[in-house]
Amino acid sequence: MSNLKKDGGSGREASKQASGQASKQASKQASKQASGQAWEQASGQKGGGEGTARQGSEHPVIMTIAGSDSGGGAGIQADVKTMTALGGFGLSVIAALTAQNGAEVRGIHEVPVDFVALQLETVLDGFPVQAAKTGMLASAAIIESVADILSAPGRKCCFPLVVDPVCVSQSGHRLLREDAEEALRRRMLPLADLLTPNKPEAELLSGVRITGMGEARRAVGRLFDLGARAVLLKGGHFGEFEGKGRMTDWLGLPGSGLLPLEHPRVETGNNHGTGCTLSSAIATFLGFGLPLVLAVQKAQDYLTRALQNSFCPGIGAGAPNFLAGAGGF
Repeated sequence: MSNLKKDGGSGREASKQASGQASKQASKQASKQASGQAWEQASGQKGGGEGTARQGSEHPVIMTIAGSDSGGGAGIQADVKTMTALGGFGLSVIAALTAQNGAEVRGIHEVPVDFVALQLETVLDGFPVQAAKTGMLASAAIIESVADILSAPGRKCCFPLVVDPVCVSQSGHRLLREDAEEALRRRMLPLADLLTPNKPEAELLSGVRITGMGEARRAVGRLFDLGARAVLLKGGHFGEFEGKGRMTDWLGLPGSGLLPLEHPRVETGNNHGTGCTLSSAIATFLGFGLPLVLAVQKAQDYLTRALQNSFCPGIGAGAPNFLAGAGGF
């Protein structure tokens, strides 16, 4: 494990050095141009005129399809706050409403499937989406509808998609119906440019109980078999496999094994919505045109800073400080 950590640190530094300002700007511009062209082909519209999107904008359009958190720390609210803090323009498709605060989820109301579809189609028809993420999708019917639209041949959804397979809230309340697990595997994983499960979610989706690095590799391999093009196995649930004061997220890329990406462990109870924040930050950096490894590393840095400056506005677990996390980007 010590060798893995050493490799992860050197890999992180090399990636950062290789990603200079000039190449970042070039990558960002190329992504915007490609996204603009794809959207123009799909919509029949051109950017640049009054009332239309300008593809040279410094604010990439990022979409989230997820559930609403009335407590403001997770879900759609965390996603849009993160996207905005990092310079993106956030769009939302709300799949479910939750009645929750930092201590508990008191109720869930699924948005009617037809209205979820209407939101998604309306957003895609009106904006040149440059990256997207999914979070809480609640039911098999909603998953099927979302997947149908995103994969429709004429839709041309030519943007990276981060799939955060939200199943259970931090307070232990189930956010995905049990009968929807197979739909998530079958429909959403093949659409995922990056899948971001924590340990319990990876075990649930892969069917592999993770007790060490060998099982972690098998679980990620199984998720590849199910269609995911890359997997970020999030740390925090691995105990002895992570060093004191550090956390390790493992990035799985086909043919490359697991790349350990270390970052500081922040000891705080204000950790409501950390998974939502990380996945939406990754999507935003992908929307800026960054390569995947660098997008993940910058999202880790953003979340670390947000947790270091976190606070608790009410009862229960507080949330990351979304604005403070963006300092330095």
